[in-house]
Amino acid sequence: MGRGGEVEADRSSRPGIGGSATRLLAEGLVLLAPEETVFEAMLTGWQAQQRSRTLAGATIERRSQIVRRFAEFTGEYPWRWTPADVEEWTAEMVGRGIAHSTIRNYQMATSLFCGFLADARYRWHEVCERYFGEHPVQVFHEWNTVIHRSEYEGRPGNRPLSREELQAFFDYCDARVGQVGASGRKGWLAAFRDATMFKVIYAWGLRRREASMLDTVDWSGNAAAAEFGRYGAVSVRYGKALKGGPPRRRTVLTTMGWAAESVAEWIEELRPLYAPTGTALWPTERRARVSSDALSHRFAEYRDAIGLDRNLGPHCLRHSYATHLLEDGFDHLFVQQQLGHSWGSTTAIYTSVGADYKNKALRRALDRAFQPETD
Repeated sequence: MGRGGEVEADRSSRPGIGGSATRLLAEGLVLLAPEETVFEAMLTGWQAQQRSRTLAGATIERRSQIVRRFAEFTGEYPWRWTPADVEEWTAEMVGRGIAHSTIRNYQMATSLFCGFLADARYRWHEVCERYFGEHPVQVFHEWNTVIHRSEYEGRPGNRPLSREELQAFFDYCDARVGQVGASGRKGWLAAFRDATMFKVIYAWGLRRREASMLDTVDWSGNAAAAEFGRYGAVSVRYGKALKGGPPRRRTVLTTMGWAAESVAEWIEELRPLYAPTGTALWPTERRARVSSDALSHRFAEYRDAIGLDRNLGPHCLRHSYATHLLEDGFDHLFVQQQLGHSWGSTTAIYTSVGADYKNKALRRALDRAFQPETD
């Protein structure tokens, strides 16, 4: 589709939020090529909205090109797109052998664009009704987009550990502290530090860098869970950034009392033995901070020692956290927010609940449905 028509240049007198139709197309403006002009104005508005979220220019341009490809595929403009177009586009990409993850990314980018157009605050429905007698809607839904390919879709090295495997791993971590201490060798404090670090990664569902960059001041109490004391929540300051954006912050609430006790013991009793000069939660003998790579190397050492799959990395602890919370009855949205995921479908990749959990969930639902009424 070509570019044509005129988009008003003076924005100073236009009402509306950034990216809105009223900032880009003045009411009553005569367009020489209305369909192409409105489409280009929509893309311009969406790009402005994404810039306001501090996304990188390359990311914005890449997403815009995906939207253009979808428009070219359908031969229609956004206000005429339908869910059937999405299904045909997906089928065409599958037929060409496009990777599952790539299709997901294409769908997500175009879905974000449709969501922007369908948001009444941006008033694109008014422009489309005025010029074309139609308005754009969201055409990407759970039932016509890529979500799951299998029960566990993630990388094999990130699969959740069973509870038995996890217990064996933590048992080895603790035993290692005792072994090094009993041998009289230097390093028992580092072994204790590493054991606690792995427990924190699991018990708060953290990524490697998120855990590595924690400070002692990142912990705080949670009035809704006073039983955890000053370790009721942790502030994650170096969360995974959206493409082109800064690190995302989030607060992760404590759900496991034993983990809060482990952190308390480390911070209050053992960490001071390092005589740290800063606030790094995981200091080294040289008063540096344990790096993500060092964390991975130590995990691999312990993994191999107990015979776990050599493909497994520390990220599997985060996946285990998500799976185990769901199996324990926590709400899916709660787990999603704890992990810092923008999309529920991402959380779904992380989890692989067992048959026992599914049967228990079925039993609870049936018991509720057929519970006799009481006066």
